[in-house]
This record gives sequence, C-alpha cells and structure tokens, in this order.
Amino acid sequence: MRPEEAQQCKDRYLFPNVRTYYSQPITLLEGEGVRVRDSRGQEYLDFFGGILTVSVGHGHPRVRAAMIEQLERIVHTSTCYLNEPMLQLARKLADLTPGRLQKSFFTNSGTEAIETAIMAARAYTGCQEIIALRYSYHGRSSLATSITGNAPWRPAGAGLPGIIFAHNAYCYRCSFGLTYPGCDVACAHDLEEVIRTATSGRVAALVAEPIQGVGGFITPPPEYFRIVVDIVRRYGGIFICDEVQTGFGRTGRYWFGIQHWGVEPEIMVFAKGLANGCPIGATIAIPEVADACQNYSISTFGGNPVSTRAAVATLEVMEEERLPERVESLGKLLFDGLLDLKERYRFVGDVRGKGLMVGVELVEDDGSPAPDLAGRFMEEARKEGLLVGRGGLYNNVVRMAPPMTIGEAEIAEGLDKIRRVCRRLL
Repeated sequence: MRPEEAQQCKDRYLFPNVRTYYSQPITLLEGEGVRVRDSRGQEYLDFFGGILTVSVGHGHPRVRAAMIEQLERIVHTSTCYLNEPMLQLARKLADLTPGRLQKSFFTNSGTEAIETAIMAARAYTGCQEIIALRYSYHGRSSLATSITGNAPWRPAGAGLPGIIFAHNAYCYRCSFGLTYPGCDVACAHDLEEVIRTATSGRVAALVAEPIQGVGGFITPPPEYFRIVVDIVRRYGGIFICDEVQTGFGRTGRYWFGIQHWGVEPEIMVFAKGLANGCPIGATIAIPEVADACQNYSISTFGGNPVSTRAAVATLEVMEEERLPERVESLGKLLFDGLLDLKERYRFVGDVRGKGLMVGVELVEDDGSPAPDLAGRFMEEARKEGLLVGRGGLYNNVVRMAPPMTIGEAEIAEGLDKIRRVCRRLL
C-alpha cells in the first residue's frame, strides 16, 4: 500500500481521533530488534518501542517461538476455564512484584487493568472517591479518561463523579512557584487539604504512575510518594500503582518504577511491555483486596493463552539478560548524552526520567512550552531514520524509550541523530 493510499484509507475508514504521528503517517511493515521498516522500504532506529511496549525488541526469537508453539496447541479459552500459561504468568508476577502482591486478574489492555483496580479498591474500602494526579494518563474508557488529568486526552463530557485531582510533583513547572528541595515537597503535603476540602473525608484509593508517561515523563522527587501514600492511607484509602509504562525494568535497577521510592502498593496494574507487544493487561493485588471482589466477572479474552505465553517468555528473557541492571547502565548513557544537549541548546528546557524512559522538554526563549518546535523535532528525526515519541500537556516533550535490549552502539547512533536534529532546529 502506497503512503498516499494508506492516508486515504485512514481518512475514510478510521475514526478521526485515531491519532498518528507525522504530517504523513508512517505505515510500518517489518521489525527486528531495535529497527523497523516502513512501506517505502525506509529503515528506522526505534527509540519509542510502540509506546514502551516492545520491551525485548521486535520479533524476539524466544518470544516468537513461544507464541508459535502456543498457537499450535490452543489459542483461546476465556476465563471460564484455566490455561497453563495464565497460571504460570500469575505465579511469576507474584514472585516478581514487591511486598504482598499476590493475586492477579488478566485483561487485554492497561485501560481494563485500571478499571479492574478501581473496582477492587472500591469493593475493599467500601468508599467510592478516587484521588488521581494532574498531568496523568490512565487509558481510554469512560472511567480511565475520568481519572486522566490531561485535558487533550479527555473527550467532551468526560468526567464521572467521585474523582478528585491532586498536585503532581512537576518540578520543572511547579504549580506553587517553588524550587526543590527548598519547597519541602509542598505538592505532596497539599494532598491532605485536598482530601479534607474536596472529598467526604474517606477515599477509596490514590491512583498514580511512578513516572507519568503521556504527561511527559514527569519524574517526582524521592519523598513524594512516601508522603502522598501515607496521607491516603490515613484517610482509609489504598494505593493503586499504574506500572503500565514503568514496569518490568524500564526505569532501571529495579523491576518496577515505584521501587525507586520505597513504597509498596496494595494494587499494581500492567500492560504494554509485559508481553512484548501482544495484547495484555494485568491487575495484581494483595490477598485481602483481591478477595473483596466477590461479584461475578469474566474477561472473554483476558488471560489469553497466546498472550500470557508471550508474557512468560518475555519475563524469562528479562530475567536471563538481567535487564533492570542493564537498563540502568544504558539509561545513563542516554541521559548523559541528552543532558549535554541541554547545556548546548536553549530550547532544551529539561531532561528527566529514569533508565530507558527519558523525556526532553522543548521550550521557547522565555521558558514557555514549544509544541511547534517539538513537531519540527519529530519530523527532522524521521528524516534521520529515528522514531521518538511525543507527550506532555502542551505536546512539547519528546519521549525516548527504546527496546530494553538496545546496545551501546545503538544508543550512540541515536544520540548522533538527535544532535544533527538539534543543529537543524537552530
């Protein structure tokens, strides 16, 4: 299919809110490792991994072999029956996750995993009100968009009752006009007043991403989560940790993003990189929270044996290649290279993130967001054969999150391409 034909087909047959990058969308046909190829034969170094989803590289032979083997046995069961890959994955998640997290419910996406988590929190606490964070993103359903604190991703009329938004620790654009660490993390302490003034006084849960993905890889200071989780628990709530983007070594050193801040959630949700691109969602909870879910529930495609077998194989690759430790080292190379650009170019306002999850906020001379410049960055990077992502409330943050199996040579190659892009943006 020619690029013009693909564009015409999209315009005619897809919803207009199916959002694609670039002035002329790319149609990807093939991928191997950290590289993909489009319908014109153009090859790209993939620095975004399908939104942090292709965790161990495109077409990883071990994951592919596991999927093929499962396809030849049984493809679908529904949750009315058990299947071995689903049980193996549930046991593996219980082993890997911190604290007392133990019981899983499998679905098809991060959105569904979030829905399951909110349902469980409300069942366990007997409360309805949910605390979410500004700049957050949690999915595309009615409930998930209601707890998304990012206006461009909230459709007209979105906003179910019982959702209250608290301050996130967006240090680069502090809502209080303060500077860390002299601020005493005022954004975190403010949560207590939010609960006292904007809720009934008891809440079901705080739902939060350890590093906000769509929000622009906003990374909080070390104290933030300890403070806000303690406050929420004092008012009867539990902590739902959205690890859809940060999970499984992506942030380096640890398996999960929240472990950098030493907090153990009552619920975690996963999707994206768990199965290296296969559709999957998972919600894991401590036993007493999971056991509060006594209503009938099924997921027709949740726990699908092909997807769960892919997930088990993906986790085995991660364990054998010690990816959390490897990502910490590779992430430092990427981060340091991007920090050098911050010293050279005034339009690079902030570099933030952890591991192989790094955001670059582009700004005007006065420090205001520069979405047009970010758009130019994306187009120029495409010409260089480099795929990156974009995010932030103002759409001015370039997001970089390559497959975690990337090597030092490919990191260096990507940085060279980014340097050439920055020179052309002057």
